[in-house]
Amino acid sequence: MINLLRTTYQNQEVYPILQHNLSKLNENLALKLRKWVSDRFAKEPTIAINLARVIIKLSTIIQEFEQGNIASNLEIAIAGYETVLQVCTRQAFPQESDVVQKALVIAYQQRQQILSKTIGELREQTIQNQTQINILTEQLQEELQQAKLQVNDLKTTITELKQKEGNSESRIEIISLIAELKDLKERQIRVEQFPTTANISPKTGQFNTAIFYDIENLTMGRNNPNLNFSLKEIQINLENTTLVNKIAIQCAYADWSDSRLRPLKNEIQELGIEAIQIFDYSHKRNAADMQLAIDIMELAQSRPMLQVFVIVSGDGAFAALAKKLHEYGKAVIGCAYEGQINRILKSVCDCFIPIPTPQVTIEDISINEVTSESLLNDDILIVTNKVLQDLKQNIEQLSQLKEGGIYVNQIYHILKDNIPNFDQKRKQHGYKLAKFLKKVIEGTDICLSSDNNKLILRETLTLGSNGSSNRTLNGGSPYLRTRVLTTNSVTQF
Repeated sequence: MINLLRTTYQNQEVYPILQHNLSKLNENLALKLRKWVSDRFAKEPTIAINLARVIIKLSTIIQEFEQGNIASNLEIAIAGYETVLQVCTRQAFPQESDVVQKALVIAYQQRQQILSKTIGELREQTIQNQTQINILTEQLQEELQQAKLQVNDLKTTITELKQKEGNSESRIEIISLIAELKDLKERQIRVEQFPTTANISPKTGQFNTAIFYDIENLTMGRNNPNLNFSLKEIQINLENTTLVNKIAIQCAYADWSDSRLRPLKNEIQELGIEAIQIFDYSHKRNAADMQLAIDIMELAQSRPMLQVFVIVSGDGAFAALAKKLHEYGKAVIGCAYEGQINRILKSVCDCFIPIPTPQVTIEDISINEVTSESLLNDDILIVTNKVLQDLKQNIEQLSQLKEGGIYVNQIYHILKDNIPNFDQKRKQHGYKLAKFLKKVIEGTDICLSSDNNKLILRETLTLGSNGSSNRTLNGGSPYLRTRVLTTNSVTQF
């Protein structure tokens, strides 16, 4: 690994090293690369960006390398891309971040193609095995029929001999025939039992799927839960995919003590879904997401028969979970409202099943979201406010809002991704982005920093964060951006 990085940094030929070490290009190398790079970023932040650029270049070379195990090469490249995102954030290094994100999307698509091909080959092998079992079963049935005929013939012969005047020769023949009859009967019992075993055993491997429902995501929040979705329809769509054979486990996570969820209980019981109670510790803690992730990882390690994990949620926090499941060799299916699934989560899923987005009516809008008569008639303000409030349902974004804020540029991209024709609708008000955001968050627990550069929780400002701290975060030493990685630095890492 060190040799590869040094050779890449010095712009020398990397392919000969790869060709002489094909056996070492495996998933173990991918895991070591993740750990080593993360440790190096933490220990030497001053060379982090230059090291990240070397890793991006090496990951691209390995991704295009066509010798050895293509799937393993791809996992090494993905490990490199995903790790450098710790440094190449969109805010700090937008150019490198875009390159890595595009490379990751292509790599995820290639991984999905390889996985689909592998699953297809396994299915073909299963069909061939089942065909052989069927042929063997037919042959055994014929043998069974012949054995029955022989038993009947022997019984008839023994009866005829008994009716005759028995001499010693007849008695010996009868004893021999009885022994042969006993042997045939034992054979018949074994043949009768075999088809049952052959027909049952292949089916045990078909229970390969576990489904996990994030009910809060399906109901689109807690303030005014939407119940206009069908769990039965979701299950039917999943069963129609090529990845899913039979469903082994289904779990739905919610605070089931909430009386507003009562209409869902009948359908959950009918479908055999286990209702997992999540106590409502706080609206700011996504306890359901954490419990769901813990349960999935536990099952991924303890139940090898489970090969397909279905996450019914559009929450971007589950993208990391999907990546980890891929490391365990599992397939991941995403299922969410088509307009509300996180782009990264959708790209890492092996298959995505959309749920029709429910139409929002005036009755569906919470009174708490409307602060004046003008807002009631202004959909873009309401929708924008809801998207901003939903940021608090994402653990990573909530942490950013608390600890230093989220840059307005990043908020802008989030709004564009979640609201169709956002710019066109916003410009109808004649406001610039900062002024528009001020109007949207007026009276909420979210506010703009003093330099209008970040969105931050109002309670954070109360606890002591101020505009100067935000400006400090926004700044940065140009030395960190321009420092060149020296040969000595390469030797060190």
